[in-house]
Amino acid sequence: MSEPPPRVRVTGPPRSRTRRVRPSGQAEIDAASPLGELYLTSLMRDQLRLALRTVALLGLTVGAMPLVFFLAPSLADVRLAGVPLAWLLLGAGVYPWLVWLAWRFLRRAEANERSFAALVEEVER
Repeated sequence: MSEPPPRVRVTGPPRSRTRRVRPSGQAEIDAASPLGELYLTSLMRDQLRLALRTVALLGLTVGAMPLVFFLAPSLADVRLAGVPLAWLLLGAGVYPWLVWLAWRFLRRAEANERSFAALVEEVER
């Protein structure tokens, strides 16, 4: 029996590593640099502003309902299809409003995140 030929190592051409790496926006954020912190702070400020506006709108509408019924007691006597107006507003009118507010909040929060991602991507160029 003859011996098998020796194994040969096959490699590709040598690669040069002269490419200069620029810090990207995402790297700035990951490294917690002052610039990355500025980016995150701006996103968090936008998201907080949106949340506060949404909660204020909720408080002014749904939160004001008991006050309206307290200040105008004659509304307690109003009935639609035999159901008191307060029950209709609180039982059926509030939920579509909450769904709309949640939908609006979600869409605007996503828009904030998209603009933030575009800003970070712009820095990478």
